[in-house]
Amino acid sequence: MKRTKKLIIAILVVILIGLLAVIAGALFMGPDLTYEDKNILVLASDKYEQSNGGVDMAYMVHLENGSLANYTPVYPGEMYHPSQPAPGGLGGNMMLHDCLWDGLDSGMQYAAEIVEYHTGMHADAVVVVYDEGIDNIIDSIRPLYVDGEETTLSATDIVRENDAYNGYPGNENVQGTMSRADAVMVLTKALSNASKDPTKKSTMVEAAVKEYTKGNIVMKPDGSFTRLLATKGFENIA
Repeated sequence: MKRTKKLIIAILVVILIGLLAVIAGALFMGPDLTYEDKNILVLASDKYEQSNGGVDMAYMVHLENGSLANYTPVYPGEMYHPSQPAPGGLGGNMMLHDCLWDGLDSGMQYAAEIVEYHTGMHADAVVVVYDEGIDNIIDSIRPLYVDGEETTLSATDIVRENDAYNGYPGNENVQGTMSRADAVMVLTKALSNASKDPTKKSTMVEAAVKEYTKGNIVMKPDGSFTRLLATKGFENIA
């Protein structure tokens, strides 16, 4: 439990704290995630892969009375919508990877429906975090250290370096040895460690606010996460 609380994902332990600085008007909007058990679906998306970004990885983060309890990695491969047709002229049903194609609002709802259909896990809120947003936050506090060694890699490349691409054709020459979920945790741990420095934490907060205002972090329903963080505080989720 301790590991999952500290390594849940950078989006929640580092980035979303920045929203408290400027989005005061949203603190009392949206469902209250502070009490009872709630689930947050987090979609990690490659912003320029296709229209509105392709979902490369997802996590269902489980809250108990507003505190992070655990998370479940959700792999987009083979996850399809039970009834929505594929966008962009693609055949078959919509895949989780392509759910954002026709718009973020509808896409986030489709993502929640896809995940619930395949896993039974219901999302009370959904957040999209684009790789560009993560990269800009990382760049704001470089040098970044991964397992004690300085890296100049982007967020995506840090994950790719460790990802074994299990289940993907043509992965025989891949050097990574981890599941994608564990590969993301490598990045998360590095960012979490960086946030322990008060100066870097402040810088990351400022950068996170900019990424939110630029649309590189998107949350639905509005205000859900800021209300949670305002009530519980960063210390309780880091």
